[in-house]
Amino acid sequence: MPQDEAQAVTVVVPSLLAKVMGDRRELSVPVDGAGTVAGVLDRLAADYPVFDRRVRNELGEIRRYVNLYVDGDDIRGLDGTGTKVRPGQELLIIQSVAGG
Repeated sequence: MPQDEAQAVTVVVPSLLAKVMGDRRELSVPVDGAGTVAGVLDRLAADYPVFDRRVRNELGEIRRYVNLYVDGDDIRGLDGTGTKVRPGQELLIIQSVAGG
């Protein structure tokens, strides 16, 4: 993926997901103008299919235990995966971890 920061969204992932993304916790994903969260996830899925299976289910919906934030705002309170993203914004992906 090109690393032109001026035209990219910064995607930040937890260490559990970094393991399936080449041990990278932060990636720059190009967006043209105003893209969407779904578009960013689709671009990541093309390069990191295991990442995609951990974040989205077989219907392409965000898994229940995964939370996504655009510049600190939960996408569930916005337009979900249709939430617009612009170059320079940050998409933070957090997986809930359960234990017992």
